[in-house]
Parts: sequence; structure tokens; C-alpha cells
Amino acid sequence: MQPIAVDVICQHTRDGELIPLRIRLLDEDGIYQIHKIHEYQLLTHQGTHTTADGVYITDCTLIFVCKIILLGQLKLIRLYYEPDKKIWRMTA
Repeated sequence: MQPIAVDVICQHTRDGELIPLRIRLLDEDGIYQIHKIHEYQLLTHQGTHTTADGVYITDCTLIFVCKIILLGQLKLIRLYYEPDKKIWRMTA
């Protein structure tokens, strides 16, 4: 699956770390749906490379593995955040 741009509502800790709270996606009717992130894990950096799901990342990219409920089912997604571009992308 190609990464898609998503809106992410997040929180910053006092140490400056990001905590993703919710994502906002367009459904097939063009209506935004908000999905709560139930759990997340920040993956460690592994240098510049292309991930298994086809996303090119750098040392600055933050990668989160998250659990959301989508259509009543628990789904694992990956969120990629590029701090210099302020862009969030998602793969499922």
C-alpha cells in the first residue's frame, strides 16, 4: 500500500516527544472520520532506507506503530512523521 497523507492530532510531552492521539481520514463518501489511537509504539531509527511498506525514511523520520478501531475491527497502522516538512503519512 502506498503511504497516504493524513491529519494527526497529537500531544507533546514536556520533554518534546510526540504522542499521536487521533487520525483523521476521508471515507469513500468524502467525509472526514476521526479514529482514536488506542496504543502506539515509537520505533527506533535505523538510518536512511526504504521500509518494507515502501516508505523512504531518513534519520529524522519518526515511525509509530499504532492500533486503531476501523469498522469495528482492530487495525495496525504505521504513521511516519517528517519533522522538517511537518508531514504525516500512514500505511496499513
